[in-house]
Parts: sequence; structure tokens; C-alpha cells
Amino acid sequence: MEYTRLLAFRTELRRFLAWSEAAAGRAGLTPSLHQLLLAVRGHSGPSAPTVGDVADALRVRHHSAVELAQRAEAAGLISRVRDAEDHRRMRLTLTPLGRERLETLTREHLPQIAALAASLEAVVAGAAGGGGPDR
Repeated sequence: MEYTRLLAFRTELRRFLAWSEAAAGRAGLTPSLHQLLLAVRGHSGPSAPTVGDVADALRVRHHSAVELAQRAEAAGLISRVRDAEDHRRMRLTLTPLGRERLETLTREHLPQIAALAASLEAVVAGAAGGGGPDR
């Protein structure tokens, strides 16, 4: 087993996540709200995502995504709109405020993601070069 590499990998991920959560806080968002905004904006479907789509992307239960969407809507970050074809579905879109907050965080995150990728590449390269003794 390569415990040293596994530890290094997980440590780098935790560092990034801790940094990301702090960045969200500085932007006036909880980490969950940041993730919700990202799930709405990053949705690749032909129309705005449903609450179910967001729940899948965030790996949370549907009712948790509903509560999160309600908080985001109350904060003025998203709008919930009934689907034109299926009135049982709610589609989520970013408001100008939500878009602004997400764009600010995204600009901060991109260099950090590049640094994380370089760190993880070094961890993987350590395997090819022998990586030192297992612990």
C-alpha cells in the first residue's frame, strides 16, 4: 500500500476545500450556497436545472436541495421558476447578485485549481519515481 501518497492526495484536497470554504465566507456565502450557485451555473442541460438536477450535482437529498434553494432565493441569489412544460418542476436561475458572487469566487478559484492540479500531479509522479518508502 502507498499510504504516504494517499495521505498527500487527501491532504491536498482538504487544503483546497478549506481554502474554498474560507473564500466563500469572505464573499458572504456559506460553502453550500457557493456550491449551489456553481451547480446552477455549471449545469450543462438544454434548460435551467431543476432542484433534482442540483441535488444530484451536490450529492444531497432532494429535500436538502429544496431547503438550500429556498435560502438562496431568500438571499436574492437565485430565482425559482416553474417549468413551462411541467408545472410540477421548478427551474433554478441565478440572479444578477448570484452571478456576480459566483464570478468573483470563480476568478479566485481558477488559480487555486491550477495549483491543486500541479500538487496532485506531483503526488502521482511520486509513484512513477518510486515515491519513497511506504509507511
